[in-house]
Amino acid sequence: MADTSGPDSLRRRNAAAVVRSLRTDGPASRAELAGRTGLAKATVGTIAAGLEDAGVVRELSQVRNGERGRPGQLLTLEGGRPVGLGFEVNVEYVAAVVLDLAGTVRRDVTRPVGSGGVVAALAALAESLAGDLAAAGLTPEGATVAVPGLVGGDDRTAVWVPNLDVAGTAVADAVDTALGWSGRTRVTNDADCSALAELHHGAGRGAGHLLYLTGTVGIGAGLVDDGRLLRGARGFAGEVGHLPVGEPTARCGCGRTGCWEASVGLHALLAAVGRPEAGTPQETAAAVALAASSSPAVREGVASVARWLGRGLGVVTGVVDPGTIVLGGYFAPLGDLVLIPAAEELAATLASSALGVPDLRLGELGTGSASTGAAERALEHVLSGTSDLL
Repeated sequence: MADTSGPDSLRRRNAAAVVRSLRTDGPASRAELAGRTGLAKATVGTIAAGLEDAGVVRELSQVRNGERGRPGQLLTLEGGRPVGLGFEVNVEYVAAVVLDLAGTVRRDVTRPVGSGGVVAALAALAESLAGDLAAAGLTPEGATVAVPGLVGGDDRTAVWVPNLDVAGTAVADAVDTALGWSGRTRVTNDADCSALAELHHGAGRGAGHLLYLTGTVGIGAGLVDDGRLLRGARGFAGEVGHLPVGEPTARCGCGRTGCWEASVGLHALLAAVGRPEAGTPQETAAAVALAASSSPAVREGVASVARWLGRGLGVVTGVVDPGTIVLGGYFAPLGDLVLIPAAEELAATLASSALGVPDLRLGELGTGSASTGAAERALEHVLSGTSDLL
């Protein structure tokens, strides 16, 4: 573990502050970086020189600030070193995204699970990716695997993942082995990962307090407060799908009635509109949206689900007070068919308008949100100053 005190720790934190500024606000001169970060100009100069030597930043062009004086050199992130690896495991596929410090996706791969099972498919994908990155000269800082279930506080143990045989540390161990590591791969809930992805790269940009809601057969939430994931005491925060805020007689896959996901999950949508599945949840929702363009009955079916969605969001909002809510998964292709009635019901459910209605948005990243967010989380040590860029 890196030293958290002394001059080395301060140097790492200063370097991370410069990198975060370039990543968030774009290229800047050394003087501008001093103003953005609050660091002394001399400190920024020393840090910038070290980051250039390490291949993390490069000079972009000359800019002149005012009429006099020498022009300043704009600095920008090089992007190639280091990179974060993000994986997602699901029933039908495994996926990987490689993200560099500049936020650029360097690799994006999806493969079917196949007969060998999800862990074998993940291991093969990780091994292939490791060879590809080595050949390209890209250095992984870390790896995170997104799973559709509960993950323990150790960030490695899958506690409960319905429909997938990945209990324990199997997925973390598979990636560690493929990359030649030991104990470095983390595992995170997929909704948490998607929340990070939308916050940094999608519909949640600029939001300080974000709630991301998945939309598949099940419903889960990722919570971000002041830019950081809220995990809860055991890492289980965001398990909202089984809150008893749905239609009271709707039977859930868990065996109970009244769960929220029994009224707003994909199966609930299909029952409401009388249509079969048509591929992935997103493809199915797109087919429903197309049918709704010519069918009032389908439009009303979607609206009925959206009203239960808005009602549940009103309850969750009263507890966690998000400034922005992003609807992911199958909700996004439905557009205003779900957004408008859900927003109306959300506002009507809040105890008082004085609470403020969150900004309700549709997700932008689609099926790549979980693996992108996992890659984002893999870079956390660098962006926080825990790892040494210099």
